[in-house]
Amino acid sequence: MRDSLRDSPHFSDPVFEAWCAHDADSHDRAVIRAMTRRRETPVHLVYGDVLKDAAARAVSAFPGDVLYAVKCNDHPMVLRALYDGGVRHFDVASIREVELIRGLFPDSTCHYMHPVKPGFAIEEAHHMHGVTAFALDDLDELDKIDAALGEDADKGAVMLAVRVEMPRGQAAMDLTGKFGAPVQKAAAILAEVAARGYQTGLTFHVGSYCTNPRAYVTALEICRRVQRLARVPLDVIDAGGGFPASYTGNEGPFAAYVTAITETVSRLNFLGRDGRAPVLRCEPGRGLVGLGQSILTKVDLRRGGDLFLNDGVFGGLSELKYLGPYFPIQALRPTSVGFEPITGGGSADFQLFGPTCDSVDSCPGPFRLPDAVRTGDWLEIGKMGAYSNAYRTEFNGFHSDLYSAVSGQPFWAKSSSADASRRAA
Repeated sequence: MRDSLRDSPHFSDPVFEAWCAHDADSHDRAVIRAMTRRRETPVHLVYGDVLKDAAARAVSAFPGDVLYAVKCNDHPMVLRALYDGGVRHFDVASIREVELIRGLFPDSTCHYMHPVKPGFAIEEAHHMHGVTAFALDDLDELDKIDAALGEDADKGAVMLAVRVEMPRGQAAMDLTGKFGAPVQKAAAILAEVAARGYQTGLTFHVGSYCTNPRAYVTALEICRRVQRLARVPLDVIDAGGGFPASYTGNEGPFAAYVTAITETVSRLNFLGRDGRAPVLRCEPGRGLVGLGQSILTKVDLRRGGDLFLNDGVFGGLSELKYLGPYFPIQALRPTSVGFEPITGGGSADFQLFGPTCDSVDSCPGPFRLPDAVRTGDWLEIGKMGAYSNAYRTEFNGFHSDLYSAVSGQPFWAKSSSADASRRAA
């Protein structure tokens, strides 16, 4: 299989071939390739099987359309794995994301769920790429959509979902304040959407990394209040995103969120068009890709309890700063035949610093790692599929665009299986 690391002009083929003479699996080969680069650079290891399985489970569990939120991770390798797992609907937030998805998957459906869009982007999305679903939270946006679609548009074929404001404190990362209309305003917008001849929808976002399924119950109850005030039928109920990845093991499974959503929709008896139930949609991002990628980064310096890495907050590791030390990490040391995980000798708490000159580029942790870790070692930081490469910058000239496909299960899954086997024995 062709790999972007092998194509690099800095890749050291002779060393790689010597180190890979032993029977290395695809993960080991990917790590060795990174270690043999003359200009060591962080590498994104993509676990395609994990992504495909996550997509297949979500599509099977949810009784409606599963829209992958492209903003979470837009790398083609990731997108193709999700597509292979059955995802055919995508939540896009810009015309560039529309072009990306339509270029990769012409048979897919894009849903433009950003509530505030440039007029030209609406026009291009609809007339050039066939997008017929849009979100909004203001009457000015409705006027903008009207103008972009044009007087001859078949409004009955276009669905406009009004985004409803959510209460604060329902998720680790609160999204309230920027988007979402309060109940009274949302009802007025929804009534106007219906009056202008569009299909109608309601949508919301409880916040990123929501660990309590009851947040969706509350959100849907608010949406039912909106519909009662607007007195119009709904074609679509879109439960938005916020579904967590399993970082700590205490997060509920996706199925628990599906149950909360479907049971609440049934209990509230939303009014659909012509006696039909509204179509259900959801927009998972983190919940689909969070466990499907890791980042391999080198320790450029150990200074006591501080590790200076060649990746950081302005690269792929921002989640370590904003969510905290929830991510599995294995320390690796280069050897004459490849590498070996660093084990034994006790552990210690570390804080991590990225390579830039900005002090914001820090992840306090504490991160529990082997006390033996030293300058020149490497860390593989797991469960980094969400908002990692999507947040990268080129600040201070540091930027990694290296990816390697890895088959099989990641190191943290293997460790969990081994622990379970030992407990069983």
